[in-house]
Amino acid sequence: MYQGVIISGFGGQGIISAGILLAYSGMVEGKYVTFFPAYGAEMRGGTANCSVVVSSEEVASPVVAHPDTLIVMNEPSLLRFEPSVKSGGLLLLNSSLVSAKPKRDDAETVFIPANSIAEKIGTIKVANMVMLGAFAKKTGAINIDSIIKTLPKVYTKAKEDMLKKNEEALRKGMEV
Repeated sequence: MYQGVIISGFGGQGIISAGILLAYSGMVEGKYVTFFPAYGAEMRGGTANCSVVVSSEEVASPVVAHPDTLIVMNEPSLLRFEPSVKSGGLLLLNSSLVSAKPKRDDAETVFIPANSIAEKIGTIKVANMVMLGAFAKKTGAINIDSIIKTLPKVYTKAKEDMLKKNEEALRKGMEV
C-alpha cells in the first residue's frame, strides 16, 4: 500500500497540522510515513501545502510530485495542483470555497462542503478534519480510530471540547 497525498489551502486552515496528524496516525499504525511542509513567508492567509506519504513499505522520498490524492481547501490550490494528480487518482475538494470544477476527467472528484459542516459543528477550525475524515473513508490508507487516538498527541494544547469537535468533524467527513 502506498498513498502519496498533497494537502493544500490558505495558511490558517490547518493544512500543516492536518499533514502532521496524518503522518503521526500512520506511525501509530506501524506504517512508513513522510511529511514535507511548504508555506509562504506570510503564513496566515498565504498559501500552505504539505506532502504526506503513508506506505506499507519504506519510502524513498518525502516529495510527492504526482499525488494519489489531492486534498484541496481553496481554489488557488486546485489550479496549482490538479495537473499533478495521477491518472485514476482522487481529488477531495472543499466545495464551500472551491467553485471551479476540475478539468480532469481521469480522476475521481468528491465535493465536500467542509466549511459548512465545520460551522454546524461550531467552529470553522475543524474543516481540515472533515477533509481528513473523507480521506480516511475513501482511501482506507489510515483508520479513523488512529486519527482520533492521535488528536491529543498532535494538538497538545487543545481543550477537551475542541478535541471532541475535531473527532466529530472527522466522523462527519466519513459520512460525505
